[in-house]
Amino acid sequence: MPVVSLDKIDHKILQKLLEDGRASFSSIAKEAKLTDVAIKKRIESLIKKGVISSVSANLNYKVLGYENPVFVQMRTDMSKHKDLVKKLNSFDYILELYQVLGEYNLMAKIIVPDLDSAERFINDLGSVDGISDIKTQLVLSELKKTSALPAQSLQKKL
Repeated sequence: MPVVSLDKIDHKILQKLLEDGRASFSSIAKEAKLTDVAIKKRIESLIKKGVISSVSANLNYKVLGYENPVFVQMRTDMSKHKDLVKKLNSFDYILELYQVLGEYNLMAKIIVPDLDSAERFINDLGSVDGISDIKTQLVLSELKKTSALPAQSLQKKL
């Protein structure tokens, strides 16, 4: 995918949408000193270029009764990779699944209602054909979470 060049206005639009995905065109326009129509066109352009893939709610899983996330690293048999990924994608507890480099080649972020459920689910994962080893890490507390662009990315553009 080609790298998209963003200007100062695009950065301001993205920053506002990351702060509040429901921000209106008019509120963004006031801050950017443009018209609502100009902001609408710029957002449509950012969507068309693939910069914005979706706008979604950021859920607080603790309030919904889930434990802190558990990160699960898996060492897998690469000859079974395609079927394994399909199987892992079918599990509700897996929120995110990544192919990674290193000692383990897959990493999943899971949420479960309690630690007993985590233990059962991880045991079930261990019996999935193609997974040879599992390593887990339970998140104790979230210290930083952002989807904002690094500030220096804008500084390089100006």
